[in-house]
This record gives sequence, C-alpha cells and structure tokens, in this order.
Amino acid sequence: MQVSVEATTSLERRVTVTVPADQIDSAVDKKVQETAKTIRLDGFRKGKVPAKVVKKRYGASIRQEVLGDVIQTSYFEALQEADINPAGMPEIEPQEDAGEGEFSYVAVVEVYPEITLADATGLSVEREAGSITDTDVDNMIDMLREQQADWNDVERAAADGDRVNIDFEGSLDGELFDGGAAQGHDLVLGSGSMIPGFEDGVVGMSAAEVKDITVTFPEDYQAENLAGKEAVFKITANKVSEAVLPELNDEFFAKFGPKADGEEGFKAEIRANMEREMTQALKAKLKNNVLDAYLALNEFDVPKALIKGELDRLKQQALQQFGGGANQNLDPSILPDEMFQDQADKRVKVGLLAGEIIKANDMTADEDKVRALIEDMAQGYQDPAEFVEYYMNNAEQRSAIEGVVLEDMVVEHLIAAGNVTDVDVDYETAIKPAEQAQA
Repeated sequence: MQVSVEATTSLERRVTVTVPADQIDSAVDKKVQETAKTIRLDGFRKGKVPAKVVKKRYGASIRQEVLGDVIQTSYFEALQEADINPAGMPEIEPQEDAGEGEFSYVAVVEVYPEITLADATGLSVEREAGSITDTDVDNMIDMLREQQADWNDVERAAADGDRVNIDFEGSLDGELFDGGAAQGHDLVLGSGSMIPGFEDGVVGMSAAEVKDITVTFPEDYQAENLAGKEAVFKITANKVSEAVLPELNDEFFAKFGPKADGEEGFKAEIRANMEREMTQALKAKLKNNVLDAYLALNEFDVPKALIKGELDRLKQQALQQFGGGANQNLDPSILPDEMFQDQADKRVKVGLLAGEIIKANDMTADEDKVRALIEDMAQGYQDPAEFVEYYMNNAEQRSAIEGVVLEDMVVEHLIAAGNVTDVDVDYETAIKPAEQAQA
C-alpha cells in the first residue's frame, strides 16, 4: 500500500492511498468463493456454482463491495503510516476504477492543530470574593414569600407590585400587528416582563378602565419590523389583585423541605444554600475569566469537524433543556448554527487549549478533589451518601467529574502563573452571570 499526504491548509490533509492489485484480487477471489457457497443459479445446486461463473456474472458488483471494505480497513492503516491524528471523519474521494488492477482513493481529513502554549505570566484577571449578609438572607426569604403569595382582588387603582389582568391590542400607524394582542393576560407591575413604558402605563388603572398608551419598542427588539417603532396599545383592565405574603411558619417552611425546624433553622439552611450558590458562581466566573484571558494569548486554527460536533451537541442540549421529552424526536438541525456558533467556537478552543496544558504538565485528576467535588454536589440532595456512592462507582459519571477536576486544575495552574487581583462583591453581583456583569 502506498500513502502520500498533501497539506492543503494548516489543518486539512489530502491523503492519497493506493492499494496494490494483488491485495484487491485476493480479496475479490475470497469474496467470490464465499458467494459461490450461498448463491442460487439455474442449472446448479446451491453451493455448487463454479467460482468462474460467479465471477463472470457478479464480479463487478463483488469488486465494488470489496473496494468499500478496502477503503475502511486501509484508511486507518494509512493514518498510522502517515502519523496523522484525525480531528473528524474523512471525506472519501474514490478514483475512477478500471475494474481490475490497483485501486486508489483520496481521503480529505482535518488534523488537530499544533499548539505552542503562550507564557501564562502575561495573564491578568480579577477574582471576585464575597460573603452572605443577614440582609441577603432576608431578601431571599422575601423573594420566596413572593413566589408563594396569594392574590386577592382589590377595588382600587393598580400600584407597583400588584397583578393586573388585562386585555390589550397594539397598533402601528393605526394598523394592528401580529403578536401585539392578548386577552386575560396577568401582568405583575414592576416585573419588567413587558417593553419599557408598558407597565408604567398600566400603573393607576382600575378594574373596567380602558386607556390607550404610547410606547416605543427598543432598537434591539427581536422582531425587526417593530424595533425602534412607536406603537399605541389599547388596554382594558379586567381586575386588580394585591399580593398577600405567607407568614413565616412551619407550613411555609415545609414547602421547601428543610432539614432543620423553626425559623432559625430555616434561615440557617437558606444561608447555607446561598453560600453554596455564591461559591459555585464565583468559581465559575473565575474559571471563565481565566480561560478567556489565556485564550486571548493563544492563536491557533480550529478543525471545522470539531466545531460541527460541538454545534450538534449544543443544539441537542437546547432541545432537551427547553422541551424535555416533548422535543426528543425533533431534529436538532432545525436550530440555526448562528445561535450557538460563538459558544461552540469557544468550547472547542478551550478544550484544545486545556488538553495541551494537561499533556504538557502531565496532569491527572486528583482523587481527593474528585471525591470533594462529588460530596459538594451531593449537598443539594435528600440522601447525599447515596449520591456520592452512585457517582464514585459509575464509570461514566465519574469520568465526567474527573474532566471537571482536570479543568479546575488547569485553571489553578494558570492562576498560579498569572496576575490575579481580588475584588469584593455583594451576593447579587456574585451570582450574576458573567455576560450580564460585562453588559
């Protein structure tokens, strides 16, 4: 077998493979013999058809079948011979077959980039830190009470915090537009669920009152035909309700399955959950900031095959996240690549970069860190011991945790080499996603 390689781009390789005639002929003869044992032809008993008869009648199709098998087996041998590490499946370009003799084909495949790691001493990031205050705990409990609130109808004008049931229809230049109308819509004033100015226009309305308000759609509104346009909404208030918050008692506490009794025990558990959430959020933001900063110091090309695979995974995750079982039969390709392109690019680049750091520093997942991470994850479950036992003894789940630990070790390695500035933040800032904080 002859193998030649042409580098068409920094990552693409055209691998030309030529398989000698005797190897093809031997495989064809073997396939003919196997076919002769099972085929039925008029004038011959089953298994007694002469090989030359089979070859004369079916030789062309048998050769094509053999060539398909030869491509599969010889491709991997060719990669080993040429010392190529493929980053995806190849595109096979068979050459025209003369029906006899040697056979050639071209496999176009991408390879992994060669990455020269940048000096991490040039890395500079901020590390946020903070603590939970009594006010934070009280605010969280107030939010939980609001979520469990009952709504009582009132005979007064709507105020901020009230829920108003409304009918509305919107128009542009006197013409109704699609998606601009609803009936029986419950709107909590102050929730920010409507475009700017809409909720302000409902404040002060009483049941059975009808009024027109004029609002302007944001310039970046998702519907391009409405972005930046001034619209008039006719609003009918059907009823106004005010929130009645539940008392802090055992009945309220029981809704959240507390492990401790009474108000103090409930508050202690809320604080513990908030501290865990804050720790996880700060850790995630630090990891994101460090990897982003180091990624900016490294330039390398990324195989399109890896990006495509990551796009497919992100689309599948999106369908599962937003539809669960209802979307399991949907084709992920219905989602546009543009929705996930930046995320897929970053994930692949970070994965390649982290892999190179792991290899360069001969890192392996620390056993104590694996168990510590699993035990930390288990704290949010009813039976933490059972959770730990499952993850420690399930190969697939444990492998995923080891991957997270390795990524954490990569971040720790970069932090140790770079310049990190500590910044104190409050709880709300700490748990805010990095994208919102930047915005």
